[in-house]
Amino acid sequence: MGVLDRFEKGLENAMQGAFAKTFKSGVKPVEIASAVRRECDARAAAVDRSRTVVPNEYSVALSPTDFENIEQWGSDALAHELEDALRDHAERQRYSFVGAVKVEMTLDETLSTGRLAVRSRSTRGPVAPVTSHDHHSRYPLLDIDGERYHLTGEMTVVGRGSESDIVVDDTGVSRQHCRFEVTDQGTILTDLGSTNGTLVEGQRITEVTLVDGNAVTVGRTTIMYWDGLPVDEDL
Repeated sequence: MGVLDRFEKGLENAMQGAFAKTFKSGVKPVEIASAVRRECDARAAAVDRSRTVVPNEYSVALSPTDFENIEQWGSDALAHELEDALRDHAERQRYSFVGAVKVEMTLDETLSTGRLAVRSRSTRGPVAPVTSHDHHSRYPLLDIDGERYHLTGEMTVVGRGSESDIVVDDTGVSRQHCRFEVTDQGTILTDLGSTNGTLVEGQRITEVTLVDGNAVTVGRTTIMYWDGLPVDEDL
């Protein structure tokens, strides 16, 4: 595709109209996307023959002028676009994450207009997005309406509220509905006093140890649970 690969081109096409009026000078969003992509590729670490881990948290430092431009347009919106683009890039490159993907914009008064710096790190969180080749991961997996998550932490809360680790857009789901706890004896599912209850294979539960392939129902949403595969490597 030339200078811009699909990572950058998709972002450029999605926001071209809005950005054209706002970013007449200084750093362009597509340049931020390119820098984040390069940082991701540069920090890729092969764990084994089938798994390459990349950072999941990125901090983009901008000059005062560029930071103000981004803030005026909407830094949160741009960050979300970059996060989606990173997940798509990881899918294509067969990368894995160990935590949720996050991009933030920061102010660096030492930078001149048009210059930026990207820093990244891998931070394990309660969940990590799943890419298509991650089916051999040692972490248990949840599939919620086609969105898949590895349970990378000891405890993961699912609910409608923003304080939950996995947010489900379902009015039948309580703000903190249920909790998945990963233990050496298996994954324990606990209902957190939800209004409509938590069902496993159609049976209402208070607490239960899940087995591979269990269907969990919260509100009108079905969550498929799959056990992870034991491997020696860890990050």
